[in-house]
Amino acid sequence: MSLDLTTQEVHEIWMEAEQHCPPVTSVDCLETICTVPLQLGSGYVREIELYPGLELCIFNETYNDITQRVPENSHFVQFAVYLSGVIDDDLVSINGEQSYVGGSGIQRSHQMFRPQFQPHVGVDIHMQPHLLRQFFATPTGQLPTELKPLVRGDDWQQVFSPKTTAAMRLVAQQIIDCPFLGTTKRVYLQGKVFELMALQLEGVVDNSAMRRLRQQQTASALKPSTIARIYHAAEILRSHLEHPPSQIELAQQVGVGHCTLHKGFRSLFGVTPFAYLTQQRMEQAERLLREPDSTVAEVANRVGYANPAQFAAAFKRHFGITPSDCIRGKKLLFESKNP
Repeated sequence: MSLDLTTQEVHEIWMEAEQHCPPVTSVDCLETICTVPLQLGSGYVREIELYPGLELCIFNETYNDITQRVPENSHFVQFAVYLSGVIDDDLVSINGEQSYVGGSGIQRSHQMFRPQFQPHVGVDIHMQPHLLRQFFATPTGQLPTELKPLVRGDDWQQVFSPKTTAAMRLVAQQIIDCPFLGTTKRVYLQGKVFELMALQLEGVVDNSAMRRLRQQQTASALKPSTIARIYHAAEILRSHLEHPPSQIELAQQVGVGHCTLHKGFRSLFGVTPFAYLTQQRMEQAERLLREPDSTVAEVANRVGYANPAQFAAAFKRHFGITPSDCIRGKKLLFESKNP
C-alpha cells in the first residue's frame, strides 16, 4: 500500500498509535522505545537523551511505500548513518553508502520517500546548534571555520552527504549493540556518538578541502601576472554591472587573450566570465530589492537588464524566488554561488 502523507498526518498517526500501544521504558530507564504504527509499517525506534539538547535515535523499521511532504521548518543539527534502507529525499538521499549531515537553520519544504519492504536500520543524532559551539569550539571560543556552515540561524540550512566508511558502520553498529546499562551505558554512548560525528565531519571537511585543492592546483598553472589581470577583470565587471564590457573588450582591457580570460575565470572563480557577471548582478539585485520602496523594474535596470521579465527569470533561476517575493521579504531558496 502506497501512502502520500504530510508531516502533520504522520505525527497524528504516531500519536493515535501511542494511545493504544504506549511507548515503554528500558530497564535502566534511559531509553524510550516506540513501536512503528501498523498503518505506516513495523519495527521500533529507541530514543535516548544523552545530554540536554543531544538526543540519540536507534531505529529498526520497515515501512510501507510512504511519501512524506515536509513543510518549511526550523531545523536542528543532525547526523545519520544507515546500515540498511533508503530514503529518497528532494534535499539528499540517505542509504548504506551515503550518510547524512544536516546543519541547523531553516529547512526547505521537501518530499521524502521510504520504499516498501526495505528495513531501515541505523542511528540518528539530533543536536541543538548551541551545543556544536560548546563541544567543538577552538580554545578562543570560536566555532572552527569548517563547521560554521552547520549553524545558519535564520538562513537556509546546508546539508551534506559524506560517504559511509567502514569505520562509520562499525561505530554505528557498536551504538546499536551497546552492552552496558545505566550510567556506564550513557557514558559509552556519548563517546560513540561523538566518535561517529567526528568521522562524518571528517568526510564533510575532506570534500571541501579537496574542492579547494583542485581549484588551487588549477590556479597555480597560471602566471602571477595573469592571475592579477583576471582579478582586475573581475573588478571591472563588478564595477560596471549596468553596462559591462563585452568579453572581447574585457580581455583587451586587462591585456589577456579571450581563451586565457575564460581559463582564468574558471580557475579562480569556478565559472565563466558571463556566469560571474550574472552572479554579481543577482547579488546586487537581491541587496537592492531588500531596500525600502524598491521596484523590480528599477532594480532590473540598475543591474543591467532592460527587460524586467528577463531579469525576473534570471533572478528566480539563481535564488529560487521571484524579485517580487524578495521585496516581500521571502527567504532565498538557493544559496548564493558567489565565490
